[in-house]
Amino acid sequence: MHTASSPTGSATTLPRQYVHKAAHSEVLLTSWHRRSADEYTVTAQWPRTHAFYRPAHRLLDPMLFAETARQTIPLLSHLAYDVPFGHHLIWDHFSYSLALGNLHDSTVPAELVLHLSCTDVERRRGNFAATTLRLRAERDERHLGTAEARFTSHSPTVYRRLRGAYGDLRGALAAARPPATAVPAHLVGRRLPEDVVLAPTGRADRWQLRIDTEHPSLFDHPVDHVPGMLLLEAARQAAQAARAPLPVVAVGMETVFHRYVELDTPSWIQVTPAASRDRLRFAVEQGDTVCFSGEVVLSAPVETAGLPYVPAQQALGAAPQTLAPSQLDRRRPAAPCEVPASCRAE
Repeated sequence: MHTASSPTGSATTLPRQYVHKAAHSEVLLTSWHRRSADEYTVTAQWPRTHAFYRPAHRLLDPMLFAETARQTIPLLSHLAYDVPFGHHLIWDHFSYSLALGNLHDSTVPAELVLHLSCTDVERRRGNFAATTLRLRAERDERHLGTAEARFTSHSPTVYRRLRGAYGDLRGALAAARPPATAVPAHLVGRRLPEDVVLAPTGRADRWQLRIDTEHPSLFDHPVDHVPGMLLLEAARQAAQAARAPLPVVAVGMETVFHRYVELDTPSWIQVTPAASRDRLRFAVEQGDTVCFSGEVVLSAPVETAGLPYVPAQQALGAAPQTLAPSQLDRRRPAAPCEVPASCRAE
């Protein structure tokens, strides 16, 4: 077990293998330090502009925060809990909440300090197996946001057993469907069509996931399933499409990963109104199974905060089909599948 911030570095990024990235340019974390047995401080730097997570409406991209939180999961797994490289880290649930006022764009890179704690740490045969990670972030000594993730760790042998035929990386990529035609980029708050992860269905509340396994950020390295960050991006883009033409900022999400989304079968995302007008529910389905679900918390950018609110039903353009509460309840067990319940997403 590492007891100091090793490897260290506040001016440069940490080695890419510790955050499961192939490209150095995708690494956001710069150093880590152990405060106590299960408490840590991690620093991060956000570039002024990122190849995929670009500023909009004078605000930094909220998905940069989600990706920063994601990178702390492998970092602490490997350096704090001695998880070997090659083990698979599987998400159970993930949530984040941001302070919009401290998300402003800047002429210099954003420097972050992350305060992390791990609770409910589980071990099997003395090896790290699972934990709940909680994160509180500061930018310029001001509160930026919080995040929480529950994840599990599995050896390559266990992972192959869980995934079955889908665990064959080459086979999974060879069977991947080509990307569907994208919806207009401006509809989902994007500039480039290649960064759009939704395809039209003819409905205003439902889209097909557009999965490009050659995308340099979302598929920074080959994987045998749809990455968790692509699913978060799909939820964000679906929320923006549902509220179009008004721009919105995804200042929070509460999500549950029920099972993996595979590359060889079409998958769909649908949004419905939530109890609060600043939220939208979503569910990603493949076949007849809900694979990923949750709620997106929305806010108007500062520059549009004075514009009238558009109710979700009006923004969707039609009365949406309401999903059963059991489909969105985080306490709901994973849908039956051929492998145990941990068949979710990394």
